[in-house]
Amino acid sequence: MVGSIPYGRRRSTGARAILSVLGLVSTVAAQAAITLPAYNVDISQSSVSGLSSGGFMAAQLHVAYSATFKAGAGIVAGGPFYCAQGTLGNATGPCMAATSSSKPATSTLISTTNNWASQGVIDATSNLTNSKVYLYSGTIDSTVKQLVMNEAQNYYANYVNSTNLFYRNNVASEHAMVTDYFGSSCSLKASPYINNCNVDLAGDILKWIYGPLNAKNTGTLGGSFIEFNQTDFISSPTSHGMANTGWAYVPASCGSNQVCRVHVALHGCQQDPTKIQDKYYRNTGHNKWADTNNIIVLYPQTAPSSTGNPNGCWDWWGYDDPNYAKKSGRQMVAIKGMVDKVASGFVPLPKPTGLVATGATDSAISLQWNAVSGAAGYNVYRMGTKVNGSTVTGTSYTDSGLLSGTSYTYTVKAVTSTGAAGPESDPVSASTTGNPPPLATPTGLAVTATTASSASLSWSTSSGAAGYNVYRNGVKVTASPVAATSYTDSGLAASTTYSYAVSATSSGRESALSASVNATTKSTFVCTAATSSNYAHVQAGRAYNSGGYALAKGSNQNMGLNNTFYTSTLAQTSAGYYIIGNCP
Repeated sequence: MVGSIPYGRRRSTGARAILSVLGLVSTVAAQAAITLPAYNVDISQSSVSGLSSGGFMAAQLHVAYSATFKAGAGIVAGGPFYCAQGTLGNATGPCMAATSSSKPATSTLISTTNNWASQGVIDATSNLTNSKVYLYSGTIDSTVKQLVMNEAQNYYANYVNSTNLFYRNNVASEHAMVTDYFGSSCSLKASPYINNCNVDLAGDILKWIYGPLNAKNTGTLGGSFIEFNQTDFISSPTSHGMANTGWAYVPASCGSNQVCRVHVALHGCQQDPTKIQDKYYRNTGHNKWADTNNIIVLYPQTAPSSTGNPNGCWDWWGYDDPNYAKKSGRQMVAIKGMVDKVASGFVPLPKPTGLVATGATDSAISLQWNAVSGAAGYNVYRMGTKVNGSTVTGTSYTDSGLLSGTSYTYTVKAVTSTGAAGPESDPVSASTTGNPPPLATPTGLAVTATTASSASLSWSTSSGAAGYNVYRNGVKVTASPVAATSYTDSGLAASTTYSYAVSATSSGRESALSASVNATTKSTFVCTAATSSNYAHVQAGRAYNSGGYALAKGSNQNMGLNNTFYTSTLAQTSAGYYIIGNCP
């Protein structure tokens, strides 16, 4: 796809001869290749990016294996997940040469994604929520139109928090991987499809995914390039569009067993070693950042094949496997296996031990703990919330700005150089000196319901409160403070009004009483209704005669003439009180 359509089948005799020679070179190289080593890699910090067919493949890996590639993804001149939907026509049509009337079917792709996730053939889409996604499309890209990447943005917006999604689409670059130091002119579309546009795209992607990074290495790299056997991850790789060997860049720090991250960088069509030799895995800019930030970069490699893939593209439309976009896809399984293998040497940090409070003032508490081997620093948590702004490099910390005379609970976690945190320590509690501040008076007291024998109350949370006391007519009715911000007072008299107030409590302290509210219990009287003549109502004492008219007792409502010819329905709503009509 980089530089041409992904499915051309014709090849000249001369081209076949050249590929034959390159195949021989690849065979020799494979003999020198090694088994991919295991490193101390935190797999929870894994990410993936790719260009063109590698961009589509990166989206496939990111979505299908979202539990693995949690850190994020960079999609360069690719498109939304499962864009081609298994057909070559979709691949070359709406997924590359999109128009306003022929674009990727994003709503269908979202529906398919959700369906597959519910079936378990891809990971849960909830993993994508906090993942970081960087999208890039050149304004003059003539191979994968910017309309396609617009739909990739729409697709990801359905799953990823908006603050985690970034789309750069304002650089006049052709279809290529963009750098700030190597390649052709920015507007050229030609091999090796790496263009110098004065944009450090690899660095921008890595910084978006991982946050602030150390400055890149602008000199000689200090790590090593490793050629590894891809046959360990896929049988007969060249029969399935993959080369016999792949490449990895391993910083010296990762080689010396420091905790590292792994980023998978996928080339596009016509960028495998038979076409551009080592240019992609050496000159796209990833390694400069990886070298100083403990990131191993995996460069899986494709290979041209005569069956639907002469240009060495990744399988993003189904040329090799109908399940190409699922977790079971042949190439997908191979790359996931590479990530698992490189991360199989991970040694998680233990929890810190020996956490103690070493001192306290009216507004601060000092802590100390034992060092954790392999930790780059520590995070301190007060009542479950991290309190240090930057990583604590030592084994002590003073938490300030606290309330006097107040108890706090602390834990500590060790973190790696990549920022991954280990398990938390056992908690320790400590109190500041001095008198505790007055507790805030509860607010928002309200009556939420009443019965004939109870009244239900609620109020707002009061800062610093450990519980609350409830007062009825000035007398406390709670035997001990209640932890909730609601209470039902029972055993009350019917048809009676009570006054309520609430106070906050903590460690033997009690706030002032809140503003009071009144609650009136309901009556126990059961309403009944009777229908008869006005004369009968008067005789029964439900009404009385006044000037020849019958009036309802209590309400004095006029029922009409007091005789046997007028009929009324009276409802007794309380003792001695009647109204015209049925019970409410």
